[in-house]
Amino acid sequence: MNTLSLAQTIPSNRPTASRTVGDLLREWRQRRRMSQLLLAAEADISTRHLSFVESGRAVPSREMVMHLAERLDVPLRARNALLIAAGYAPLFRERPLTDPQLAAAREAVELVLKGHEPYPALAIDRHWTIVAANNALAPLLAGASPELLKPPVNAMRLSLHPEGIAASIVNWHAWRAHALSRLQRQIDVSGDDTLSALRDELAAYPAPPGAQAADHDDTAGNQIAVPLRLRTPIGVLSFFSTTTVFGTPVDVTLSELAIEAFFPADQETAAALREFAASQRAEGQGSEAVKP
Repeated sequence: MNTLSLAQTIPSNRPTASRTVGDLLREWRQRRRMSQLLLAAEADISTRHLSFVESGRAVPSREMVMHLAERLDVPLRARNALLIAAGYAPLFRERPLTDPQLAAAREAVELVLKGHEPYPALAIDRHWTIVAANNALAPLLAGASPELLKPPVNAMRLSLHPEGIAASIVNWHAWRAHALSRLQRQIDVSGDDTLSALRDELAAYPAPPGAQAADHDDTAGNQIAVPLRLRTPIGVLSFFSTTTVFGTPVDVTLSELAIEAFFPADQETAAALREFAASQRAEGQGSEAVKP
């Protein structure tokens, strides 16, 4: 089973010395489309005090930085950046998943991935780098270039790159629109420059040869969500996905870890995956889908 290869440490983004805590707070407020008046009311402070903090005329306490970050729903990594910019030590630790203190979290990820078989599931970091995957992912990756399967493997790039699985995606236009929209929502929430660069890269990829015209895409129909419809060696498979995250994390790595679980969107897909899993067990082998 290829569930976890957890030697990876998710890299940090440290603020540059020129960025003040006021600058960063103003950026987060604007990103959340909040006026000073609204944020001050939410935080139960005066607009004047907030204005002084943003302009640098007042130095916020550690408690005030965290209070404003909470009201702005700032990610843990960025909360550390706010604290550093204000002259305080970061509050949230960032451990690699191999850290003994994260053993329970690793076990939880393993249980979820293994328990989801015979359906595919993978764990990703904030930049869509695959850090773990279960055996059922293998049929989805047939035809992908070996270069794209070398660590670190980016799930978004793998799905839309011309040498990835793009040519196998039946509803490529709909899936591309879904992927880009999802990335944009993440960028709006996080302000992450790496995600912005990834979005621009994916948006520039050409349609694979023979891709169905967007206006002939039958994705909508009676679907409950935009499916991923994929030609594979075991037939055309159709999936919808769910995302699982850790509740109330206080570790940066855990706060940025998500599990993407794919569920069959029709009975044919479910049957094909069950048969594939049974054949793998009969042959006494596991699939080497992705080695993060």
